[in-house]
Amino acid sequence: MFTSSRRRSLTALLAATLLSIGASAAGAAEDAVVIPPPAVDEAAGAGTETAIFAGGCFWGVQGVFQHVKGVKRAVSGYAGGKAATAQYETVSSGATGHAESVEVTFDPKEVSYGKLLQIFFSVAHNPTQLNFQGPDRGTQYRSALFVAGPEQRKVAERYIDQLDKAHVFAQPIVTKVSDTTGFYPAEAYHQDFLTLNPTYPYIVYNDLPKIENLKSLFPADYRSQPVLVRKAKG
Repeated sequence: MFTSSRRRSLTALLAATLLSIGASAAGAAEDAVVIPPPAVDEAAGAGTETAIFAGGCFWGVQGVFQHVKGVKRAVSGYAGGKAATAQYETVSSGATGHAESVEVTFDPKEVSYGKLLQIFFSVAHNPTQLNFQGPDRGTQYRSALFVAGPEQRKVAERYIDQLDKAHVFAQPIVTKVSDTTGFYPAEAYHQDFLTLNPTYPYIVYNDLPKIENLKSLFPADYRSQPVLVRKAKG
């Protein structure tokens, strides 16, 4: 994404070029990793719970969680910085402390925090890439978990330790676990972007494979109709 919306335009042009020369882009863009479930998970409580995930461009991360059963809402936004700098053009400078993030509201009786972590590490992003994801470079694309309390922190940290000790990934996990200090929804045009723009080259190349991987690796947790922030038009 470089430092502005121009980044996505250039990435889109690159993706379109790859598609035009038959590079099998959709299948090659994102390799999911089969990983075990967490050995330690939260107990199901009453009501809904929220969790914040950062794993590169929020378009794809939001799209993945919108297709997970038990997720009631998934909102693209910014976390890790201050309210005054929570705008796309400013965050894209990489100097705000924010990461492009997705706030997920879920029913722990239907899907646990541990299951969401398993999906996050397996299909939503690559947790071994430091301050980048795929074509996107900068701290705003870092891998991070912003936890809502000690229980989420315990589950997240123990799961990362579990996966690293099992050498599930070729490289160590670089995901940072931090307390939530605020979440700021992104601009309206970023919400539901994957669903509303399924033929956009960046989405085709980078994000639609994640949805297919979710469907393939987590069939019991996949739902075909995403839960949307706003109703899709048309």
